[in-house]
Amino acid sequence: MTHQSGLFEWSALTDRGRVRSKNEDHLSVDAEIGAFVLADGMGGHRGGEVASAIAVNTVLEHLKLQLPQLTPGAIDDNLGYTGESLAAREAVIQANLKIFNAARQQPQYEGMGTTLVVAVFYLDRLSIAHVGDSRLYRVRQGQLEQLTSDHTMRQELVDRGFYTEQEARSMVQRNLVTRALGVDASVAVDIQEELVLPGDLYALCSDGLYDMLDEEVIARSLVSCNDLQHCTQELIDLANNSGGKDNISLILVRPSADASPQRHPWYRRITKWFR
Repeated sequence: MTHQSGLFEWSALTDRGRVRSKNEDHLSVDAEIGAFVLADGMGGHRGGEVASAIAVNTVLEHLKLQLPQLTPGAIDDNLGYTGESLAAREAVIQANLKIFNAARQQPQYEGMGTTLVVAVFYLDRLSIAHVGDSRLYRVRQGQLEQLTSDHTMRQELVDRGFYTEQEARSMVQRNLVTRALGVDASVAVDIQEELVLPGDLYALCSDGLYDMLDEEVIARSLVSCNDLQHCTQELIDLANNSGGKDNISLILVRPSADASPQRHPWYRRITKWFR
């Protein structure tokens, strides 16, 4: 179903797919703190589902503790990021260490890991933290844009100019991730900040979705999306009908135009200046 709060409309769904025997994806939402988290686990007997669950639960636990203590949108003078972005990064670092230690202490989970994408909304901003190839897309003014950059061999080869995006899609090892949680005791976490505009739609997804569907198909569904629950189910059904070779997870989020009750967002302040 589509969920609504005073600040967000969202829908979240995960599916085993048509080929895998179990679902190693994990996702969760805490609309009260504006946090949306999705993980795609991998490796070991039950290891993937354990790693993804640890990642999502650890991140949300940390954010629930840290975000209420912050001055919304305040920027750290030394690091140049908001407190929300730094809290998200620290949450992912903690999750990585917890997965790494769990794998060392329990031999049956050796080699487990997970990708992760985190979105934190506050005021008129969005902080993103991610590791691996789970993605965050944005639809703005009828255009779909991928905001995160995959940590994969395929993306590295594209970035270095060895292949075009189209050529890389046919590579045998296109989904070989170059960065994941739980593999080492430390992990590099990409963080970025985006302005949120009225009408934006955000999509967090695992590779089980976008590997099965052309970006044009994803864009067509999201650009015309009115009912988030319907769009979530439609895209997962399309991925399954295209083969469903992996677990498929998707979170759709549409922030309210009044999602920043603490102060007027930047686009309203500009309007006031020019009156």
